[in-house]
Amino acid sequence: MKNKKIISIAGLLLLLLRSGALPALAAGPGDELVPVGETVGIDLLCCGAVVSGFAEVHTGGSTVCPARDAGVRPGDRITALDGAAVADGQDFMAKAAAFTGESVSLTLCRDGRDLELTVTPVRNDQGLWQLGLWLRDAIHGVGTVTFYDPASGTYGALGHGVGAPESRELLPIAGGSISPTTVADVVPGKAGEPGELCGMPGEGGALGTVESNTPQGIFGKWTAPVSGLGTLPVAADEEIRPGPATILSTVDEAGPRAFDAEILRIDRSGGETRQLTISVTDPELLAVTGGIVQGMSGSPIVQDGKLVGAVTHVLVSDPSKGYGISMENMLKAAGRTPAAA
Repeated sequence: MKNKKIISIAGLLLLLLRSGALPALAAGPGDELVPVGETVGIDLLCCGAVVSGFAEVHTGGSTVCPARDAGVRPGDRITALDGAAVADGQDFMAKAAAFTGESVSLTLCRDGRDLELTVTPVRNDQGLWQLGLWLRDAIHGVGTVTFYDPASGTYGALGHGVGAPESRELLPIAGGSISPTTVADVVPGKAGEPGELCGMPGEGGALGTVESNTPQGIFGKWTAPVSGLGTLPVAADEEIRPGPATILSTVDEAGPRAFDAEILRIDRSGGETRQLTISVTDPELLAVTGGIVQGMSGSPIVQDGKLVGAVTHVLVSDPSKGYGISMENMLKAAGRTPAAA
């Protein structure tokens, strides 16, 4: 590890938190929500320090990695060092500055379970005691806001949760924000290679906070002014039918637009994020993106004048098709968000 603090911030993988308490959404089937379809930048602060990789420590003509040798794995979340809570990567680095060469205890969260490992720092060629860790304490990416609730001032986005790229496990956060983003370019999807929306920061400050994340989406308070947006009633699961639908999404500087799609299949067994199988039929959207691409997760799905769900995943073998979560399921997740661990 180099003679400096290294906190890695990786791109957001829109694949798949338990976090801060969020005012419960009162909305349900039949209630009115604003379908948004706006692409935003998403910044999440990790709860604890997440191991993103390892760095060899150069010492006396050889290289070693104490953390890896002790059993630490990428994706492990460090929650305590010698019994003292670790808030984030910066906090860990500050505590690590006091290493003396004595063995230290790392408390980790892995696969939803806590474990404790003992690691002995080694002195590098510059005289610093190190464990050989690369850490992340934030994740940044692009996604789409699904709805805004005028009654509570809350919003929902993505339709699925955010996981650490190293482990893809649902990642607890310490907060976050969403901000304006302009779609500057699109990498079209093709069979075997998912495409993506390429965003650049837009003008203005934060649009809202990120206060929670569940397997069915991220949620928070919308703090920017909202005006001129119409509402639609929320459809109950039993109202969704195979047939024509509309996707609201942002794929260029023009902002959210409606694109034709079709709901091919409905899984009413209660799957978390793939209840709807959808197909993009709009020629314009197919020409620009090839169908569904990363960054479109959260795009509202409208059918028969009702908000029925949100796009969540692309079918990698055929990007013109993908999956969606029902709006009733997404709202249930928003209403039962657990408190921070």
